[in-house]
Amino acid sequence: MLGGVETRSVSPVFVGRADELAVLTDALTRAAGREPQAMLIGGEAGVGKTRLTEEFLCEADRRGAVVAVGGCVEIGAEGLPFAPFSTALRTLHRLLPEELAAAAAGQEDELARILPELGDTPRGPHDEESTARLFELTARMLERLAADRTVVLVLEDLHWADTSTRHLLSYLFRTLGSGRLVVVATYRADDVHRRHPLRPLLAELDRLRTVRRIELSRFNRAEVRRQLAGILAAQPDEDFVDSVFDRSDGNAFFVEELVASKESGCRTGLTESLRDLLLVRVEVLPDETQRLVRIVAEGGSTVEYPLLRAVAGLTEDELIEALRAAVGANILLATADGDGYRFRHSLVREAVSDDLLPGERARVNRRYAEAMEADGSLVRAEERVIRLASFWYHANDPAKALPAVLAASVAARRRHAYSEQLRLLERAMDLWDSAPESVREALRPADYTEVYPPCGCDPATTALRRIDLLAEATVAARYGGERDRALKITKMALRLLEDDRDPLRAAWFWTERSRLIAGLGRGDGWEEIAKAQDLVRGLPPSQVHAEVLVRAASWGMLHNPGPDNLAAAERAVEYARMVGAEETELNARITVGALRADSGDGEGGLAEMRAVVERTTQLGLTMLAGRAHINLTSQLESLGRSHEAVELAEQGAELVRRSRLLDSEAWVCGNMAESLYSLGRWDEATEAARRTLLVGQSAAPRGCASARLAYLALARGELAEAAHQLAAAHTHYGTHETQPQHRIPLRRLSIGLAAAEGRIADVRAETAAAAAYGFPLGQHRYAWPLLLAAATAEADARGLPAAEAGREAALAVLRTAARSLATPVPVWAAHAEYLRAELLRAEARDTLTDWTAVEQAVRPLERPYLLARACHRLAEALLAAGDREPAALLLREAYATAERIGSRMLREDLALLAQRARLPLTDADSAATPPAPETDPVEALGLTSRERDVLRLVAAGSTNRKIAEELFISPKTASVHVSNILAKLGVAGRGEAAALAHRLRLFAGPAPVSPRPEVARPGV
Repeated sequence: MLGGVETRSVSPVFVGRADELAVLTDALTRAAGREPQAMLIGGEAGVGKTRLTEEFLCEADRRGAVVAVGGCVEIGAEGLPFAPFSTALRTLHRLLPEELAAAAAGQEDELARILPELGDTPRGPHDEESTARLFELTARMLERLAADRTVVLVLEDLHWADTSTRHLLSYLFRTLGSGRLVVVATYRADDVHRRHPLRPLLAELDRLRTVRRIELSRFNRAEVRRQLAGILAAQPDEDFVDSVFDRSDGNAFFVEELVASKESGCRTGLTESLRDLLLVRVEVLPDETQRLVRIVAEGGSTVEYPLLRAVAGLTEDELIEALRAAVGANILLATADGDGYRFRHSLVREAVSDDLLPGERARVNRRYAEAMEADGSLVRAEERVIRLASFWYHANDPAKALPAVLAASVAARRRHAYSEQLRLLERAMDLWDSAPESVREALRPADYTEVYPPCGCDPATTALRRIDLLAEATVAARYGGERDRALKITKMALRLLEDDRDPLRAAWFWTERSRLIAGLGRGDGWEEIAKAQDLVRGLPPSQVHAEVLVRAASWGMLHNPGPDNLAAAERAVEYARMVGAEETELNARITVGALRADSGDGEGGLAEMRAVVERTTQLGLTMLAGRAHINLTSQLESLGRSHEAVELAEQGAELVRRSRLLDSEAWVCGNMAESLYSLGRWDEATEAARRTLLVGQSAAPRGCASARLAYLALARGELAEAAHQLAAAHTHYGTHETQPQHRIPLRRLSIGLAAAEGRIADVRAETAAAAAYGFPLGQHRYAWPLLLAAATAEADARGLPAAEAGREAALAVLRTAARSLATPVPVWAAHAEYLRAELLRAEARDTLTDWTAVEQAVRPLERPYLLARACHRLAEALLAAGDREPAALLLREAYATAERIGSRMLREDLALLAQRARLPLTDADSAATPPAPETDPVEALGLTSRERDVLRLVAAGSTNRKIAEELFISPKTASVHVSNILAKLGVAGRGEAAALAHRLRLFAGPAPVSPRPEVARPGV
């Protein structure tokens, strides 16, 4: 409408910034090569960020890129959730309607939370993964959209960004991996003070090598001179250049304002006050235009023309004339879509807004609110409730503001903008006491507390209470990742409930505190659950009562397994059915199924969980369906049914992946990795574990994934990697982790590493600590591998001088621990048999019959790695008995398995045994010429005769000085020999070299086996 009005304040010449523009255009070039680019542009207000961005976008347009710009909106503390992304995506939807529809296909309902044009925003589901799910969908949509074209996404004024926008930007910068996409974000550096919420994000992004940051400095005098020449279309007077440069200090916007003030005849244009400088050109406008400018200043970053017309109180002709004057003076600009107006620079808007009188500001905000209430079509539907809440709040009208703010909180929740929801709820609590009682009594929990369960009342007829807002704020803070804030809110609520006898609400808050304390790693959460149980004890059945019971049963299942947990879970099912809370009932039934399986009723437990999978899938309760898959796959693995576990895990992963339940997918993939490891599909197991690390949002699944990678590295003989992953697992779990399902595997890994590095004392210490802590009901699946690893280490260390002291006590600990463990299915019975044989080997009492029994127990299990190890021991026993032919078959079978799954350590052990026995391991070996006389195994490792003598002393625990004395060489020469030996053996230290020498029996023959008479096999 006013686009033809001439403006002269902006220089037609692009001054300076050549290096910065080159960096941006380089990013454009890289993006064209399918390498996504992330850029940050910072600088003080008025320094030229917008002009640089415009020049870059012109270059992008010239190269055929699709450009979309969105600006953060400053409308108060709550902000508009995802405002810059919504604006930019709306542009892409207009420019590429078919392409964006294809990129969003199948996920329109979720993506509508950011781009409402895609459809109606669904009410749920809401959980701690909701926001991450939305972010993942947005990132994948942008990648698909930028697959065949370069897309430039610019987000302006990041210093005003709402929390959800900051989190989404961080997610994009960290996860975008493909596509021709450039994301540019600008921010005011001078606004980012020490406590500014953008500051932590900038620090985080600085650590990402994929993000490039440009900081704009002020112009020097020569650049100011060029800018003035461009504005004036003539060479400026040098005295004028000096004056402008001194007063603007090189700020490009201030230079323009000083020139504009001079040209408009404002004698005060060169004022010392920055605020006066920004206001002086407004004050020379006609009175009607000044009043209009003040109204626009209070309307937000952009004001729609229809809204402005409704608020201004002018005829359309008067409004047009006032706008023409403001645009002509370069105070206001028409928006790019022609539907509204904004200030040419936000500094001017801020100065005008700050100049309003308090009563004047409240009056203007009231007029905006009244106009929007009278006509809902004046602004976009998705913005209406939040902007209305802001206007009523700044109008200082609590009666109107409280319902509006609560309605805005619901709108924020539906967009998964939980941080904004929390801020709005906190604002509502500030307004609570100021609002008239009649207004508060008309509010209903059913309207504003969706995730808060009813506590013995009808939420449709009971008035909303302040405690209900605290409950909703607790959940919003938890969903938004602000667990510390949520914990403080629960403390406030419980203090409030001290004077108000309401045990159900109090129990609900204690249950939330339990969840939060455990999530923050500040305890295990049991003390809080116990308080919740005390509060509901003896009360009639309710949803809260059922929730407390299922929470207690789930906690016990993970931390303190026992029969009481099953009783609590079954009572939770009963209570949930009585009050019609089917979702709570299904959650409790998952726990019941897992506990039944742990108690020995494997088939009954599996049937229960399968029924839950079917029902939750039917109802669309994907979160619960995911939990059912997690527990079901875990129990199948515990029962030795790894193939079934993998098949079901693949189905579960696909199910939760479609709904972008990232933590659920991480748990399912982690369970799949465990079963794939058992089946010897180690490359697939590695891939599944890495997928867990990639998608996992919480610490626990990531800890499990690191532990699984440590298992794989240890079995492959990659000790440094195993140690690294074990440390990572400990870091993920934190210092308060007490769950046996996590604690026992970590000790098993520590035992394995210590054994591989020859630290038998550490093996014994870890084993004793694990045994002292105990192996609770259902934890035999983790305990048997731990005991077997410790027994194998004792057997391999037999003959090691450092291992002799304490051996008898260590073996006694293992035997005592084994007696307490169940063997409900063949896989654990086989482990018990294997453990018994290794304990006998540690005492040189094992027989051929012992290892034959182990091999026969393991062979039907489809555990190739375990079977290969059993074949190794049986082959060793057969060779000692002189039975070469079956030993050769077993060695070849085990060697082929070790080759296939990638176990370097086992492969080397088998190769050395075959070499010592002069047996072929492959067809190529069989076709070779007859073997030469038996080769010394030490020479086979490439060691010289002197190095053999040194290694024998290293294996005996001798120091370099002792070796030097024994071999009549200097300590320095001994040190050189030791270094050469470590390099040839491929080990990291002396302990590992000693362990290898003893494990391979390099200096002693195998332990005696039959032909001594067979006797009854002693028990474990």
